[in-house]
Amino acid sequence: MALPSISSIGATFSLLIYFSLPYSITAGENNLLHQSPTARSRRPMVFPLFLSQPNSSSRSISIPHRKLHKSDSKSLPHSRMRLYDDLLINGYYTTRLWIGTPPQMFALIVDSGSTVTYVPCSDCEQCGKHQDPKFQPEMSSTYQPVKCNMDCNCDDDREQCVYEREYAEHSSSKGVLGEDLISFGNESQLTPQRAVFGCETVETGDLYSQRADGIIGLGQGDLSLVDQLVDKGLISNSFGLCYGGMDVGGGSMILGGFDYPSDMVFTDSDPDRSPYYNIDLTGIRVAGKQLSLHSRVFDGEHGAVLDSGTTYAYLPDAAFAAFEEAVMREVSTLKQIDGPDPNFKDTCFQVAASNYVSELSKIFPSVEMVFKSGQSWLLSPENYMFRHSKVHGAYCLGVFPNGKDHTTLLGGIVVRNTLVVYDRENSKVGFWRTNCSELSDRLHIDGAPPPATLPSNDSNPSHNSSSNLSGVTQVGQINLDIQLTVNSSYLKPRIEDLSKIFSKELDVKSSQVSLSNLTSKGNESLVRMVVLPPEPSTWFSNVTATNIVSRFTNHQIKLPEIFGNYQLVNYKLEPPRKRTNNNIVVIAIGIIAVIVGLSAYGAWLIWKRKQTSIPYKPVDEAIVAEQELQPI
Repeated sequence: MALPSISSIGATFSLLIYFSLPYSITAGENNLLHQSPTARSRRPMVFPLFLSQPNSSSRSISIPHRKLHKSDSKSLPHSRMRLYDDLLINGYYTTRLWIGTPPQMFALIVDSGSTVTYVPCSDCEQCGKHQDPKFQPEMSSTYQPVKCNMDCNCDDDREQCVYEREYAEHSSSKGVLGEDLISFGNESQLTPQRAVFGCETVETGDLYSQRADGIIGLGQGDLSLVDQLVDKGLISNSFGLCYGGMDVGGGSMILGGFDYPSDMVFTDSDPDRSPYYNIDLTGIRVAGKQLSLHSRVFDGEHGAVLDSGTTYAYLPDAAFAAFEEAVMREVSTLKQIDGPDPNFKDTCFQVAASNYVSELSKIFPSVEMVFKSGQSWLLSPENYMFRHSKVHGAYCLGVFPNGKDHTTLLGGIVVRNTLVVYDRENSKVGFWRTNCSELSDRLHIDGAPPPATLPSNDSNPSHNSSSNLSGVTQVGQINLDIQLTVNSSYLKPRIEDLSKIFSKELDVKSSQVSLSNLTSKGNESLVRMVVLPPEPSTWFSNVTATNIVSRFTNHQIKLPEIFGNYQLVNYKLEPPRKRTNNNIVVIAIGIIAVIVGLSAYGAWLIWKRKQTSIPYKPVDEAIVAEQELQPI
């Protein structure tokens, strides 16, 4: 799991947790915690993992395998959910969950290394300011606290189960355990389900300062959201993650099984060896040439670990040295430059003025991860390079040495634009190279049918409460605040193209759509879209306006890959502007103009009459006969 610090770059931390469960097993987690490219230290620290019963000595246990009958697996629904943010900018990817009745929305870090889902509680006095308001149990009619019992640690009053998480970099989270309805969004086939989650009462460190609200735990443990859904027979024992590519961000997550691509590359994953999702890595090829390394180099304590919350990739020292040397040999003609942070000796290269990601494969070598089965997983440069934040057209290695730790840790950078399937039922992990922003279309993954009515903004306190106009049948203007997973500097010169695409998708004239108020946060942009009726004197019906908004909430608007993913974060339907006052003004101006005109005409007539009444003599009658001058 990655907990980003705004002031820190690419650090790796590990987690030592004391965790209390309301079940028969109390699980500790050893998360391999890597941060965004601003952390102070890149060397990961790995602590031992202990799984223990309450009030008993630590002992190692096997994680039970959850199996479903094949016929049952095929008929179960799945939950398709969109991913937001960017791994290298924000340090994590998030998804959206809704908790309670009515639902309260939260942006949660997707973490395959964590086994609990938690959000800040309304009574938390030591929680940071996050993306969304805190969870209010008192406002949910379906919330129930998990009462104190013999299988969990309890609060001081012995009324409710509690949990506590403590991280090596001194951040922590603790709170109470509750149960409520969890909803997965409009693209999910899965209906809202009851699940246990943590309601935070204290946050410290990076957990306190991060923008995301909390964590969605996808690891292997009784409190993992995946495990809870599997145990209830609601989904098959599998899930998939697909992270967006460089400069795009976003992506998709699927809870439950679906039809995998026939050319997906699978490798074994041993749940008994490690609580993390590991893979059977035996070697690495660079430009088709195998690195001269023994396979046991990648066979550390936990094996080669995949962690969706980790930012970069970390190899044992010997493997990193061989990898770096092989890459540098292939790009020896490129100029080597300093990295973005002078505190680190990053391996960076000045490429060219061209900054297109698609050109990188012509410059940097291909890399393959080789598995024990003999199959290999092909990486492109975006899977091991990151863009230099200070030099245009420069890139740096996103792979680092792991110091004294012998663990091979493969973070999110390695799986960008790659569908990763965690087939827990068959103890396998699969990889398939694809464009993650188009995953649903490419795999024909069906979501839920669109709702009959527009979801109310009241479910999210951060939305404008005036968005829904009950009883209003005429809409004069539709305002939509849309978040896109591309940065504003990239989007700004393409804003007119985006406006035309929106108008085409909505089947309206381009003159009816305008985009403005472009703002940026990291690798995301927020833009205000205004949709007007075809003529100034007309309006949208409420049904038409609602349908337009629903197309955005249900992600039925298709954007080209270059614009990444989008999310409707707010909307407002405005009634037609009243024209009565304007008409009166126009009529009044017209009347005044007529009066002024008539007055001027009357004045001219009076003047003319006066001119005609003045007597005068003709010029000829006024001439006097010239007299001759007489001589003196």
